[in-house]
Amino acid sequence: MWSLSKQELLFLVQSYHQVFMVAMFAIVVTFFVSKACKRVIPEKSDIPGRLGIPFLGETFSFLSATNSTKGCYNFVRLRRLWHGKWFKTRLFGKIHVFVPSNEGARMIFASDFVQFNKGYVKSMADAVGKKSLLCVPHESHKRIRRLLSDPFSMNSLAKFVENFDKVLSERLRNLETSRKSFVVLDFSMRITFDAMCNMLMSVTEDSLLRQIEKDCTAVSDAMLSLPVMIPGTRYYKGIEARKRLMETFREIIKRRRSGRESSEDFLESMLQRDSYPSNEKLDDLEILDNILTLIIAGQTTTAAAMMWSVKFLDENREAQDLLREEQLAITKKKPGGAYLTLEDVNRMSYGSKVVKETLRMSNVLLWYPRVALNDCKIEGYEIKKGWHVNIDATCIHFDPELYQNPMKFNPSRFDGMQKPYSFIPFGSGPRTCLGINMAKVTMLVFLHRLTRGYTWTVDDMDTSLEKKAHIPRLRSGCPITLKAIKVT
Repeated sequence: MWSLSKQELLFLVQSYHQVFMVAMFAIVVTFFVSKACKRVIPEKSDIPGRLGIPFLGETFSFLSATNSTKGCYNFVRLRRLWHGKWFKTRLFGKIHVFVPSNEGARMIFASDFVQFNKGYVKSMADAVGKKSLLCVPHESHKRIRRLLSDPFSMNSLAKFVENFDKVLSERLRNLETSRKSFVVLDFSMRITFDAMCNMLMSVTEDSLLRQIEKDCTAVSDAMLSLPVMIPGTRYYKGIEARKRLMETFREIIKRRRSGRESSEDFLESMLQRDSYPSNEKLDDLEILDNILTLIIAGQTTTAAAMMWSVKFLDENREAQDLLREEQLAITKKKPGGAYLTLEDVNRMSYGSKVVKETLRMSNVLLWYPRVALNDCKIEGYEIKKGWHVNIDATCIHFDPELYQNPMKFNPSRFDGMQKPYSFIPFGSGPRTCLGINMAKVTMLVFLHRLTRGYTWTVDDMDTSLEKKAHIPRLRSGCPITLKAIKVT
């Protein structure tokens, strides 16, 4: 056996001391670099984020953001800064993954009902009801969606455009005559609410409208709240308001069926199907839940978008002037005093781009919630069964790789084609928003009457957001003062 004397061993240590130290240093550096790389560059399949304690997770941080003037999306924005574009969190006892890309959106939207299902938080589902189109399972969704489509047909939209234009013209004229400042959000909330109630149930009596509106507002406020029935809380008030609304709607249905009332509207078209087979009609709870859903969805999102359009156009006078030029040209081709038709609305090419750009920048629907029905992968990231995946429309709409200078209001960016799933203000796939066309024509009629008849000044430039709102809205509501322009 080879052995070394003490003198020989000492000679080797002295001779190769530097080599030994270099080797040891290299081993230590390699160890720490490899550990650091594992921290900085995690496995692709691992989604970064913080789940927090079981059940609660980061729920209180989310509710705190909702209750701030930066809005609930600030919760998302901060975590994206901390963790990167993809991140996961735990809210209301569920793991949520925020999906930031149009490719991820494509994979999820294309797999609706197969790999994914709708995934609203409990408070939102409780507010609109289990038979709402937003919450029903696949086997019911297709039938309910088909039967709800009548108010959004071309014939119904043509009638809606003329009626809405008539009411809108009168209300704007009265506001300008008074020369008083008014809040655009309040104005748009009221007029869209009245229009929806008229179209759905022919409710026009002001006292009844205001009662329904008050309860619908309480239901809407409860949508992002802690789902605990404690008197005085937003959730409690919303659920109690929902009960009152159901009773109000039931009474209207009762009067219709008894023959005491009759109108040509959505409700009447549903009640006329009472004797139809079950797959060709809605039961009473389906009617009730979906009337509530259509009112809230049709009012809150469209009204907020109308408010944002006024703000964006005020800040971008070139776009405002181009829009006014188009709308005046349409007016000059019509007889004096004539109201808009659906054909007029379809000719508003620049107006349509203004609507699109408003929807892209305002993001009245911040993200689209889904639940994974099975384990799967999205862009290499592992998603577990039961996880909530939120298609982050806000992140997609402000992605500089999809939109040049995305923070600038520029309707002309829609002169060309957009990349697939890069513009999703109404979702996509089998769950695309049922009221997509009604929302567009409502905004176009509003923008027509506003820009062809008036200029305006914004009376409060505060950009902070309304607290406790599940839709981003200015806290000021965008107050303006109108000034009529002469149309020659």
